[in-house]
Amino acid sequence: MPTPNRSATARALQKITREICDCRLCPRLIAWCEEVAVTRRKAYENQTYWGGPVPGFGDPQAQLIVIGLAPGAHGANRTGRLFTGDRSGDWLFGALHRAGFSNQAESIDRQDGLLLSGAWITAGVRCAPPQNRPRPEERENCLPYLEREIQLLQKASVYLALGRFAYDLTYRLLGKTGAELPRPRTPFGHGVEVPIAGNPQKTLLASFHPSQQNTFTGRLTQTMFDDVFTRSRELISGSR
Repeated sequence: MPTPNRSATARALQKITREICDCRLCPRLIAWCEEVAVTRRKAYENQTYWGGPVPGFGDPQAQLIVIGLAPGAHGANRTGRLFTGDRSGDWLFGALHRAGFSNQAESIDRQDGLLLSGAWITAGVRCAPPQNRPRPEERENCLPYLEREIQLLQKASVYLALGRFAYDLTYRLLGKTGAELPRPRTPFGHGVEVPIAGNPQKTLLASFHPSQQNTFTGRLTQTMFDDVFTRSRELISGSR
């Protein structure tokens, strides 16, 4: 299949963005997003929340795809941009900036001037789930969006899964799309690399999620997190 040019890829990704924003397949999640947007957190009580499904974003020519779990209730569900406006995002965008994938080290809102270069950020589930626990049917409803993004972002050579949920989902999805993956399946772990056979060869890379549960306890340190982005750069360079 021929590789689409940048403008064609951008248009196709914009179409997915519109579909995600209009999606109402999961009534429980939509109701929760809208409830949080009305009740709000005291620190953001004067802000207008996005309050709905959040699309992926980034460079249509991305060589790195970062896959998270889902929007945070008072992060992306408030700002309308994945990993934007919460502590996990502080870690992610700082690491992306240090590795040269973004023009700034923070992401506050959709108009803050952030630009990604060579990277695309997405998630397995597009609505904030209660207790960060989407149901299996909600995960399945969202899966086609991620599948289409991966198919469109043909220049990507590294899929960086943040957390076990994203890793398991991406591993399964890549297998579904015909990628040649090791069998038996490689267990999840921070820094785990799964080679995807092909020409050029691609890699599924795993990291602990930069949630406060991991960063506050020291399970994930800044050095550990930076290392996976450094490794992403090395893998991208090796795939050229």
